[in-house]
Amino acid sequence: MNFVIADMNFNGLLTGLATFIVIGIFHPIVIKAEYYFGVKCWWIFATTGIIFALLSIMITSIIWSTILGVIAFSSFWSILELIHQRERVRKGWFPEGPGHKKENNQKHL
Repeated sequence: MNFVIADMNFNGLLTGLATFIVIGIFHPIVIKAEYYFGVKCWWIFATTGIIFALLSIMITSIIWSTILGVIAFSSFWSILELIHQRERVRKGWFPEGPGHKKENNQKHL
């Protein structure tokens, strides 16, 4: 059997690479968002997830629809990661940012 590159299907590899990149991008975004805004910015990730989910079902290209779906669910997962990041900050694993100052002041009122 001779395999010709034109006959190969790279959709799985492209989707895997895109997923790897999206997760790699979202990781520092969650850390920075929690640092500057605390968990109160969860709605931005929810809105982003909804927008990308809607775009995903409207696109006819399988690859782009899949990539947009990965971005959508990475956004939704980031809401949970914001909460986990807050716990990591409380444990002292990450520095407390200005987003925590307001949360801490509200607790003491």
